[in-house]
Amino acid sequence: MSRAFAHVPVMADEVVELFAPVPDGRVVDATLGGAGHAVAILDAHPGLSIIGIDRDPDAIHAAEARLAPYGDRASVHRARFDALADVVAADGGGPVSGVLFDLGVSSPQLDHGERGFAFRNDGPLDMRMDPTTGRSAADLVNEDSVESLTRILRDGGETKWASRIARAIVNARPITTTGELAEIVRSAIPAAARRTGGHPATRAFQSLRIAVNDELAILPGTIDDAIAALAPSGRCVVLAYHSGEDRIVKQRFNEAVTGGCACPPSLPCVCGAEAKVKLVFRGAKKAAPEELERNLRAQSARLRACEAVA
Repeated sequence: MSRAFAHVPVMADEVVELFAPVPDGRVVDATLGGAGHAVAILDAHPGLSIIGIDRDPDAIHAAEARLAPYGDRASVHRARFDALADVVAADGGGPVSGVLFDLGVSSPQLDHGERGFAFRNDGPLDMRMDPTTGRSAADLVNEDSVESLTRILRDGGETKWASRIARAIVNARPITTTGELAEIVRSAIPAAARRTGGHPATRAFQSLRIAVNDELAILPGTIDDAIAALAPSGRCVVLAYHSGEDRIVKQRFNEAVTGGCACPPSLPCVCGAEAKVKLVFRGAKKAAPEELERNLRAQSARLRACEAVA
């Protein structure tokens, strides 16, 4: 039985507006979740349909129920988003009018303690978006070396205290719950450093979640696949919440804008590279203050968009 999957979509108005000019056709929601963005797009744009992808079984059940009234305008597929090209091929192939990524973790995953994503709701260490496959966070903290854990923590953004936290984790084994891990991380960080910046375990938990789900590893190729799938004037829209994610999105968009041109920026291109996309706007947009008052989880959101050129 699926659990409730209530999630407020971040920057939904901005996302809907970004898909307004795309040609009629299919939009891939590569991180479907509870289908909040998908429903907003379907309601606003009658000429668009949705191909939804998610690996979380709770999200799949919730999205199927929510999208059922839209009939054949919406299809739901359980898969990781790096299977985007295969899912599109199975759905009829051909170019698509848009691709949307809402990266990171959803509110229900954080709120359900038994999923093991967050320290505020004590539960078994898991953090897998698909709890039926792969290594869990418990496997990582109880089996990986100090060196491996240090690298995971640093890659995820816990740069200053990564080695101290890694050693503390290894010394405290076995660790089975999110509450245990949060206290180990808190104790490993000097008291003076714990007084500012929110809960001291936040970055460590984020780093482990990213490693468990291969989030940074599979993102670059998936962004490239999304761009390759676009029809002319189709758009790729990405919401990122972590600096590492946003950096990858920026890099892949810029690569597609230049077509991979390796010529000196001050000289005309002679290598034959051709632009695949253009940026819809420069830089990244943030949520409006009014939205932040309603939804604090939008605070770290960074929105980028590019459009395929003919």
